[in-house]
Amino acid sequence: MRSLILLMVITVFLASCKSQTKTNSLPTSERAARMEQAASVPVPSPRTTLTAAPTLSLAPEETAVTIIPLAGDVSQRGAEISGMTWYGDWLILLPQYPNFGGVDGDGRVFALSREDIMDFLSGDIPGPLTPQSIPFVAPGLSHNIAGYEGYEAIVIDGDTVYLTVEAGPSSGMTGHLVKGIIAQDLSELRVDTDQVANISSATDLPNKSDEAMLLMDERLLTIYEANGKSVNSSPVATLFDVELELVGTMPITSIEYRITDVTAVDEHGRFWAINYYFPGEPELSTEHDPLAETYGQGATHAVRDGVERLIEFQMEDDAITLVDQPPLQLELLADDLRNWEGITRLEDRGFLLVTDKFPQTILGFVPFP
Repeated sequence: MRSLILLMVITVFLASCKSQTKTNSLPTSERAARMEQAASVPVPSPRTTLTAAPTLSLAPEETAVTIIPLAGDVSQRGAEISGMTWYGDWLILLPQYPNFGGVDGDGRVFALSREDIMDFLSGDIPGPLTPQSIPFVAPGLSHNIAGYEGYEAIVIDGDTVYLTVEAGPSSGMTGHLVKGIIAQDLSELRVDTDQVANISSATDLPNKSDEAMLLMDERLLTIYEANGKSVNSSPVATLFDVELELVGTMPITSIEYRITDVTAVDEHGRFWAINYYFPGEPELSTEHDPLAETYGQGATHAVRDGVERLIEFQMEDDAITLVDQPPLQLELLADDLRNWEGITRLEDRGFLLVTDKFPQTILGFVPFP
């Protein structure tokens, strides 16, 4: 029995030696390949658990602005466009100071044809586009309003024109509402200087007034530009009838930074607004931007202090509320912020935007989100 066991042990030992000798006798490259293959085989462990790869949080997409180059007086930085709206097939551009450049009389506004804009965007005609000048007639208005600081918003209904005026007398900032008529042949825009309505200022911040206006159901709504929680605890839109009589107010959702202009209201009671922030206005800075915290910041917004975005509002139940959707963030320039002061829809394609003098007069197009 002991002899049998000893024989078995010797047999196993010799087999092992033979196998080792065979492996060692392989060419070096093949032996290394087998060792690498063996090392790559995972060793199962009862304590190993598989987890899903972490989901990366992607920054929201930003929208680039297509520039529509302009020529003529409106292209000057001093034009300082503060609002725009449609009059039929004409885009009306409103300078803050229509008499900029020392022109005679009360100055001018500008009209650019819808056809030219569409043809440029379609690539059918080259730029720049040269708007037509419309004589602006408002005798004595700039002198009769104490602390006059120019025009800020424009709405046209039929041939009737409504404009807001900003003023900064020693007693504090004020806003005003006036109306006029635009000639169908674009020969003039004439303001009724005998009828001026006052708009109560929501805060005592300098250089702030009602910079946005829209018309709905025979009511004019003017919107103050600073509605952040830290500066305006109970923001409202001010309501007037078409004869400029004060009707009341309507609460509006608190929005950080500035509201500089709005589109017309669509058939669903919705409209879009420009929401802008320039870091040179520390009174409007905030540690909490609910829109950015909720929806994230695009690539350029994440590395810059400024804000250029479009947001949508809904009018219902006698209140103006923010539509629950991401803002349309504009792709920021590398070295400048654009103070967008005017917005309007361009048919079913998107929005037209225009700046004041910062950094210069810029007319741009962005598609709907």
